[in-house]
Amino acid sequence: MQIGFVGLGNMGSAMALNLVKAGHDVRAWNRSKVTQDSVPGVTLVRRAADAFQADAVFTMLSDDPAIREVILDAGLLASARPGLTHVVTSTISVAFARELERLHEEAGLGYVSAPVLGRPNAAASGQLNILAAGKADAVAAVEPLLASLSKKVWKLGENPARANTAKLACNMMIAMAIEAMAEGVVLTESVGLDRADFFELILGTLFSGRAYESYSAQITERSFEPGFKAELALKDMRLATEASNEIGRTLPMLEAVREGLRKAVSAGFGNKDWSIMADMAVRGGDSLALSETKSEKKQ
Repeated sequence: MQIGFVGLGNMGSAMALNLVKAGHDVRAWNRSKVTQDSVPGVTLVRRAADAFQADAVFTMLSDDPAIREVILDAGLLASARPGLTHVVTSTISVAFARELERLHEEAGLGYVSAPVLGRPNAAASGQLNILAAGKADAVAAVEPLLASLSKKVWKLGENPARANTAKLACNMMIAMAIEAMAEGVVLTESVGLDRADFFELILGTLFSGRAYESYSAQITERSFEPGFKAELALKDMRLATEASNEIGRTLPMLEAVREGLRKAVSAGFGNKDWSIMADMAVRGGDSLALSETKSEKKQ
């Protein structure tokens, strides 16, 4: 298939390369300059509109405003190749997902919400989990492409907003897990229990699972180089709050982790991994001094 791709950051580049490896003709555009040697096999095009002249196009942009500016304001839906299916893999708001569904239907184009679970290393190895929702024919048209990027495609029905809501809920729960581990460390270190020993205890008894395994290691090592930036996590917590407000509910734990991320970003750590919120919680939340990272300790 001829595939368009818009957004060649760490995640998008890895996904585009996997589509090339799967044998597809991938034509990609990025807002900032990308060198050809960073995406071997991908054809770089001059305009985002060129990426929409394909059988399917993937969008991996940072947020709602970026998609609105690049895709909607530029009129790319009106000029897209007839029959194209647009796959939005970005984490976007529930309200915007509904708007995109309506606009694509009006333009006669297929639309699939397909946010992903996984870091850039998972994207590079084709081991993402993809949450896909949209009309059955649109999902079927791109399912082989999604399969080449993931270890599993989770089909969540014909309402695209389901996938976006599920993604926000997943990120919200990871943030809550990070905060829970940090608060556990506050108590156990107060009596001299090493955090590595505490995490070995909880992982071996009550809280096994990828989020606890991954982020407990970062908290133990005080290593906060970004897999997922705190500023993007704060954006996602805002979107989760908007979704809860829409249904008239207040989620207290969501408010707590959103505040923790806000403090981390305000302290200048927006480009650190979102698990930096745990370091701030352990240190009292108001310290501007970043704990030594693993790399700093080796120097």
